[in-house]
Amino acid sequence: MKKLLVFLSVAGMLIYGINTMAFAQAAEQEATTETVVEEAAPAPSPATQQTLVPDYEDQTFHYILKEKFIEGGAGFMSVILLCLIIGLGLCVERIIYLNLSTTNTTKLLNKVEDAMKSGGIEAAKELCRKTRGPVASIFYQGLDRYSEGMEIVEKSIVSYGSVLMGRLEMNLTWISLFIAIAPMLGFMGTVIGMIAAFDAIAQAGDISPTIVASGIQVALLTTVFGLIVAVILQIFYNYIVSKVDSIVNTMEDATISFMDILIKNQK
Repeated sequence: MKKLLVFLSVAGMLIYGINTMAFAQAAEQEATTETVVEEAAPAPSPATQQTLVPDYEDQTFHYILKEKFIEGGAGFMSVILLCLIIGLGLCVERIIYLNLSTTNTTKLLNKVEDAMKSGGIEAAKELCRKTRGPVASIFYQGLDRYSEGMEIVEKSIVSYGSVLMGRLEMNLTWISLFIAIAPMLGFMGTVIGMIAAFDAIAQAGDISPTIVASGIQVALLTTVFGLIVAVILQIFYNYIVSKVDSIVNTMEDATISFMDILIKNQK
């Protein structure tokens, strides 16, 4: 599964990079063509100039996003985009895993109790073996140690429950890492952009909006993209954490009811 996520992340980066390069080449060719046309054509009248002004409202969101990505610089923007792709891949993997781990515990407890009444411990173990999810795995672990006494069953359930909680929380550390790295990279791009702006001022010996505009634009764009990536991943992270807490609470409640069923069966 991890190899698949890495492959999808690399493929997404390559596809986006190819599209960005193609867009940059097309924009450069278009700019060159417009320059040649402007040099050859006579100066238009004021009315014609108003009609030639591009309507930015007609541009698609995808077009504007590509344009801002190129203007922000390929270096930091690519790294921030990589954080978004890998982070989203890990989030999707966790969401799928947690959804598959969700079980109707009330229905499972009734089935286990009926199986123990009709076929004994082995029938209940077979039922838990065929049922998907961490709750069924905990039940199977307790049933497997049933002959050793209730104290051993309780210790086994607690120990195995801790192992399953670790599996549920897997990759959350990496997601939180990308949440922290993305805005940091944006702020680093901000600092580099401001340094470039001050270098341009020092070389020109004059302060004018034209000189510092490019550096400040890079600084602001990298910050915005870093914050957007952090916000997106933070939303998914909070959902995953709440899902894990819900499953853990369900496991604890189901375990208490399961122990009551074992004690009742023993008596």
